[in-house]
Amino acid sequence: MTTTNLPIPMVSERPQASLVFSIARKEMRDAVRGRWFWFYAAGFAIVASTLATVALPGARVSGFGSFGRTAASLVALVQLIVPLMGLTLGAQSLAGQNEQGTLRYLLSHPVSRTEAFLGTYFGLLAALFTTVAAGFGAAGFMTALRGSGTNAGAFVRIALLSWVLSAAMLGVGMLISALVRKGSSALGVAVFAWLTLAFLGDLGIMGTAIATRLPVGALFASALLNPIEAFRLAALTSFSGSLDVLGPAGSYAIDRFGAALDPLIFFALLTWTIAPLVAAWWFFTQRKDL
Repeated sequence: MTTTNLPIPMVSERPQASLVFSIARKEMRDAVRGRWFWFYAAGFAIVASTLATVALPGARVSGFGSFGRTAASLVALVQLIVPLMGLTLGAQSLAGQNEQGTLRYLLSHPVSRTEAFLGTYFGLLAALFTTVAAGFGAAGFMTALRGSGTNAGAFVRIALLSWVLSAAMLGVGMLISALVRKGSSALGVAVFAWLTLAFLGDLGIMGTAIATRLPVGALFASALLNPIEAFRLAALTSFSGSLDVLGPAGSYAIDRFGAALDPLIFFALLTWTIAPLVAAWWFFTQRKDL
């Protein structure tokens, strides 16, 4: 009896940065070649620059100042578009590759699941960051072109918070992709999650508060449990200086937490960025069908 010694790929348990970077670069390159990248990038940039143009120079929004109209419009745009981008891209990543067979092909190489997961995440994250940067770049250019008052620090902070929101939503999307086997099903779940967070979240909280006379403390806590609402709270403090514009809930937050309010809101966003990503990684590495 003869034994044929075939080379067995050895996969290190510790992720190798070079492999993660190579996979991320491939994901980024594939993303740029895809129609979704140009659709999202062009759409976000056009709408953002249009909002900056429509906002009247020097117009004031109560409690916000002259920069408030443009900033408030951008925050509202980010609340709708950025979560949709992150959720749909993340949902189609693992499930779509698994359905097409490319994920099995990748894992047949000396690449660990952790390396494949991290490379996919960072590649899509780079594409998302580029899209968001294009939108804010266009809005900033139009704002400067019309010569209206602009708080550069607040503008940059809103852009950074938008990047954090995109990372959080991408992690949620990849969690959906790790749990759902088919790309079409994962996309449907992602769209439902987007509708729930973006629309039913704010409206549902207000409706529940009115119907049940929810205490202001519970109202503020429920806002922190929604990443999109947490982003809105953090963004409002960027150009209004306080949360008084939110009514009783904002006043309660200022009185209750004071200087610790900004770190608390950022911690909520950071939790939404890390927790879904870790859960997605765990479910992906435990799957038996790969």
